[in-house]
Amino acid sequence: MIRRYAVWVVLVLLFIISFLSSRPDYIDGQMLRVSGKVISEPIRYSNSQRVVLHNLRFYLPAFPQVNYGDYIVIEGIVSDGELKKPVLIELTETNLFLFKIRKSMVRFYERALPEPHSSLVAGVVIGSKASIPQDFWDALRETGTAHVVVASGMNVTLVAGFLMAILLLIMNRRRAIYFALTGVWVYALVSGFDAPIIRAAIMGSLAFTAQAMGRMNVAWRALFLSALIMLIIWPNWISDLGFILSFVATASMMLFEARIRRLVYFIPGIFREGLSTSLAAQIGVAPILLVTFKQYSLLSPIVNSLVLWTIPPMTVIGMVAGLTGLVFFKAGQLILYLVYPLTSWFVWVVHLFS
Repeated sequence: MIRRYAVWVVLVLLFIISFLSSRPDYIDGQMLRVSGKVISEPIRYSNSQRVVLHNLRFYLPAFPQVNYGDYIVIEGIVSDGELKKPVLIELTETNLFLFKIRKSMVRFYERALPEPHSSLVAGVVIGSKASIPQDFWDALRETGTAHVVVASGMNVTLVAGFLMAILLLIMNRRRAIYFALTGVWVYALVSGFDAPIIRAAIMGSLAFTAQAMGRMNVAWRALFLSALIMLIIWPNWISDLGFILSFVATASMMLFEARIRRLVYFIPGIFREGLSTSLAAQIGVAPILLVTFKQYSLLSPIVNSLVLWTIPPMTVIGMVAGLTGLVFFKAGQLILYLVYPLTSWFVWVVHLFS
């Protein structure tokens, strides 16, 4: 018992040390030059792109485009956690194979489908939110469905389940778990390595490791352990809204989803799971969104229940089509056409309620 709690104490102490040692000493008004790899995909607007580097936000002109994985050097004036008047000193595009696959898949979706269908698929499948049209992004935010259009824990679960189902046909469970674990982290890297993806990948890794060792995975322990691991590595995420919402939503679903599903048993199955999942998550995140943005859409659970059921088939079809399209464009495009009814429904519902 003492040894078990000692592990948690050590992890908490490691987080505190990491947090204190990572505090930036930026001073408002200071001219600063920062450099490093972009580890979160920039958000593009009509005339600009928002980039985050070393916990500093700044807005660059739309061109040249900065992509996830690129190495950049920026110079600007520090002001309230942002770099004002930023100047792009150096841009080196990434040469890593997986980053190139990601960029190629995004280009394939853009060529194969019209907007906003292409950016919707790119967002759901690999977390690419850079090319989402502004009017569609505004509609997503107004209806509380923006979280759906970025690769998330649901996508990681789908990838893990799909890999396990295939691998179990050709190898034993223990070996399949190791290969599936590798696949989860490859997917996490290709999908942008944002907080929700990393949290889900860590939790999935813990679950797979527990299975390989023949032990039952304890969901709550995995949730808090993944939080501590992430915060030790990236202590600045303690104040990141995406990180906070990801964990609160996960905890809220673990607490309430099953109970809500039993209460809404009379709703058709295709919508029941989406509604129960959305309502359970909203119980936790609604107060945070209300305090942060001073607004909250009461229709959000309804809209989510109407569109969430499209995400699993959209993810699987989009992934298969994207990988196929890298080799045979026409074949990939034909497969991708299967998601068009799903994306059409999604877009129609979002615009209807926005």
